[in-house]
Amino acid sequence: MVTKNAIAIVAHPDDIEFLFAGTMLQLAARGWNLHYITIASGNCGSLDMDAEETRQVRQDEAQRAAAYLGAKYYPPLCDDLEIVYSVDLLRRLSSVIRSAAPHIVLTHSPEDYMVDHMETSRLAVTAAFTHGMPNFVTDPSTSHLDEHQTSVYHAMPHGLRDGLRKKVIPESYVDISSVMDSKRVTLAEHKSQHSWLESSQGMNSYLMSMEDMSRELGEMSGKFDYAEGWRRRSHLGFSRTEEDPLSEALGELYYLNPEYNLDN
Repeated sequence: MVTKNAIAIVAHPDDIEFLFAGTMLQLAARGWNLHYITIASGNCGSLDMDAEETRQVRQDEAQRAAAYLGAKYYPPLCDDLEIVYSVDLLRRLSSVIRSAAPHIVLTHSPEDYMVDHMETSRLAVTAAFTHGMPNFVTDPSTSHLDEHQTSVYHAMPHGLRDGLRKKVIPESYVDISSVMDSKRVTLAEHKSQHSWLESSQGMNSYLMSMEDMSRELGEMSGKFDYAEGWRRRSHLGFSRTEEDPLSEALGELYYLNPEYNLDN
């Protein structure tokens, strides 16, 4: 049996758990290997701790969440608000991509309320694009993935709207109803974020906000109680032919939105 790998690439600790831990859990249940990286350390996500303590606490929380998901954890590459589209970060993230050899890359929406999320999306796309380029030097040095094919999927932005308040519609939905309890457990590992998110973003309970978003996506699907939404990037530069490995892996748990218009 061919080993299948999926990597989640996000900006901050708790983004994976909030946005798409359900999809990862469904993949893991079907034999997929999971990989987990937050580009930033989360060091700015506290009102009470200094940056050094916050960085350590949030890394510990992320490692526990990754362990619960059964995912291989990679340490962050920089601090919060230092995620910029740069060759330095690209070389380091490309090294992670080549080590993970993913068939599926899960990352942020290209449009979101926070620049860290959008820059992470850009870096993830280009890092995945370089996976088969022998002349692109990574840090640390890694061999390119010869004959490897990968597909990139973008999650929904927080609030299901872009930074200019426009509604973002998923191309596909993944049914996470059967793993909602486990998704909640992974997010609950990020205990340090309760007061921060309530104060900074008006999330009365980050667990409740996650559940509300998952329920809203389920209602939008018209099929599932709870769901996560995805948009698949063009295969050009990533694989020889157009593929949808999430659909192949998840079967009836995956639903293409008939209202999603690629020509609009």
